[in-house]
Amino acid sequence: MKIQVKSLLPTAYGTFDIVIFSDDPNDAIPHFVLMHPEMDKTKPISLRIHSECLTGDLLSSTKCDCGEQLSESLRIISEDKGALIYLRQEGRGIGLINKLKAYNLQDEGLNTIDANIHLGFEADERHYDIAIEMLKTLKINQIKLITNNPEKIKEMDDSVIDLVGRIPIIIKPGDRNKDYLDVKKDLMGHLL
Repeated sequence: MKIQVKSLLPTAYGTFDIVIFSDDPNDAIPHFVLMHPEMDKTKPISLRIHSECLTGDLLSSTKCDCGEQLSESLRIISEDKGALIYLRQEGRGIGLINKLKAYNLQDEGLNTIDANIHLGFEADERHYDIAIEMLKTLKINQIKLITNNPEKIKEMDDSVIDLVGRIPIIIKPGDRNKDYLDVKKDLMGHLL
């Protein structure tokens, strides 16, 4: 995985450097990093590792809290002069088509974990080794991870990256995503 291009990206949260990573220069869905231009790599940086959620991030789905987590993370990294890694791991790594099949099963009464398992997947198929590789390439060695996910914490803690702290990401549950958040907390151990 290597850097294909770097550019300035003005956003509603401020201007960031956007760095595109891929082995293929023609990759249509590469991973990327948003970095505050004034980020100080000699100190621990506030970092969000965010897996793609088209329905939440782009379409503002109320079935999950992904879009709200992304927005809050962008606010934090803008304020803290940090970074956000955006991994193209839609639907906990099962892809958009299977994610929507899982949504249909959830509408029939299965929870998010059981729906994925029913489709033949693990509860969570995501991996964070790509994020670790990206951090090493960018020479980011110390992080304060913006997450509630204990699996992300474990993978970062077990890596060469120095995890010096966690920044909780608090999203108020809504009527449509309360059960989803309860499953994340009760069955997946998320620190909500």
